[in-house]
Amino acid sequence: MPEYQLYCFAQSGNAYRAALMLNLIGADWKPIYVDFFKGGETRTPKYRSEVNEMGEVPVLVHGDKKLTQSGVILTYLSDRSGRFKPEGEDERLEALRWIIFDNQKLNGFIGPYRFLKNFAKPPVDPAVMAFLKARIDGNLAIVDKRLADRAFILGDKPTIADISLCAYLYYPADEFGFDIAETHQNIGAWLGRIKALPGWKHPYDLMPGHPNELMPSSPPRP
Repeated sequence: MPEYQLYCFAQSGNAYRAALMLNLIGADWKPIYVDFFKGGETRTPKYRSEVNEMGEVPVLVHGDKKLTQSGVILTYLSDRSGRFKPEGEDERLEALRWIIFDNQKLNGFIGPYRFLKNFAKPPVDPAVMAFLKARIDGNLAIVDKRLADRAFILGDKPTIADISLCAYLYYPADEFGFDIAETHQNIGAWLGRIKALPGWKHPYDLMPGHPNELMPSSPPRP
């Protein structure tokens, strides 16, 4: 039995944060597929009583521990491995600041936008999508500006803040309808630096469940 098990599915950027971290630190782990789309597994009483009362992925199982929320999982894995760990109180608080920004502002808008564009039935009101897109553009600009004079979010080395922020940004541009790396050059270069780290894998290669027949199309990974 691998040391870690991760409840996840390929289309979840939230789960990708945890899966990528596990792979980057060279952990002994295996994914446990969660049938979110067809089976509605996270909404079942069994899942909510036995896996995660919040009805979400990711869920990391490590021995007797069962951890949820990607920021908690990233912190736990960095503490255990010593990898991608912010150094000292100032860096720890700064990493937390960007992880919260990511969850609330960056991937907090990109995730729903991508979900509504690819999976919502009936189609969502265009005004809703325009509202989300405006927030996405503003928040991407903040990250792009941050990366103008540094290799990674906190400085010259990657931390869990980077792993959190990049979570949705490797999914194909066709799933968004716009190319983030192309329109935000600093983000594009930063994504390339993370991609060059030993152990990096695309979310569709790292987690089970792709391609998904519920998507309008299953674009090839970049």
